Amino acid sequence: MNNFVFHNPVTVYFGTGEIQRIGTLIAPYGKNVLLVYGKSSIKRMGLYDTVLKLLTEADLQVFELSGIDPNPRIESVREGGAMCKKHNIDFVLAVGGGSVIDAAKGIAAAALYDGDPWDFYSYKAQAEGALPLGTVLTLAATGSEMNRGSVVTNFATKEKNGWGCAYTYPQFSILDPTYTFTVSKHQTGCGIVDSLTHVYELYFSTNKAHLNDRICEAIMKTVVHYGPIAIEDPENYEARANLMFAATLALNGLTGFGKTWDGFNHTTEHVISAYYDIAHADGLAILGPHWMRHVLDDDNVLKFKEFAMNVWGVADNGDDMAVAQAGIDAVFAFYRSIGMPTTLAEVDIDDRELDAIAAQATRNGPIGRFKTLNESDVRTILQHALK
Repeated sequence: MNNFVFHNPVTVYFGTGEIQRIGTLIAPYGKNVLLVYGKSSIKRMGLYDTVLKLLTEADLQVFELSGIDPNPRIESVREGGAMCKKHNIDFVLAVGGGSVIDAAKGIAAAALYDGDPWDFYSYKAQAEGALPLGTVLTLAATGSEMNRGSVVTNFATKEKNGWGCAYTYPQFSILDPTYTFTVSKHQTGCGIVDSLTHVYELYFSTNKAHLNDRICEAIMKTVVHYGPIAIEDPENYEARANLMFAATLALNGLTGFGKTWDGFNHTTEHVISAYYDIAHADGLAILGPHWMRHVLDDDNVLKFKEFAMNVWGVADNGDDMAVAQAGIDAVFAFYRSIGMPTTLAEVDIDDRELDAIAAQATRNGPIGRFKTLNESDVRTILQHALK
């Protein structure tokens, strides 16, 4: 187990009706609030009206930035930062899923920065502060509600990069599972895949960390159990609640104690969706099991065997490689069972940009720490994932 420092300052308010706290939570920071949200979903479910009513009752002045895209654009971050400066915003409130929250983090930092906020995401500058922000979560997926990370896309440069700093942790996050009842089957599936992939990238590590691995397995088993239930019975509170908190725990630092992040899946998918603007988790569902097949070898077979037996219930028949392969087959089968793609062809991607994607993914050198992968490895995985 590696040395580690763990600090997570986010206060989580979990459960039905916790939204009633929101005015009291924000009021100490000031009067002017920038409300950041997506397109129409929070209005259809009535959450928009509830939030606006509670903020008004707390004597807060609300300014709005709507229309945040599923792959949040740097243009939205720039616009939000400019609004914060123009209206002397005191607090940024994100109401939505991970994309909205990610954009809000960038906006909060942009509000106190004189340059282009893309400087943060292109690693040319580091924020020296950010406005305080809070979140109301409506999609169990990214874990952004309890970490400092933010992923933003610049389609002009075909880059999708992650960034965060100590100032971009939310002050609080309200997690009410009932706000996920209206999430579509596909978006529920996306959340399932995103949560699992966050765990994969720490579970599959060369570092030995027994307790951490058991925590990872518990999260994965919870997602695998409750995911199909939520898809078939979207208003099942128990399923939605377990998925919501599992997604939060998957990327709040808990699963990373003493471990090294692998990074292949997210690094490569960010490039794919910067080229094709597909749903992030569609890309992860395609890459994940193909990556597993590519990296499985005699040196790491026992880790994959552990994964197969402890997460997927594969029986030990004495053939380590066969058990490991059965576990990977189970991932493919599970993703297909919940309606997620497992080939690039299913999201209308052919082989024309594979060379460029592989080159971009490895532009800073080989990727993957569980097993190091160079540009040709990435190209091979993409080729296998075509159909």
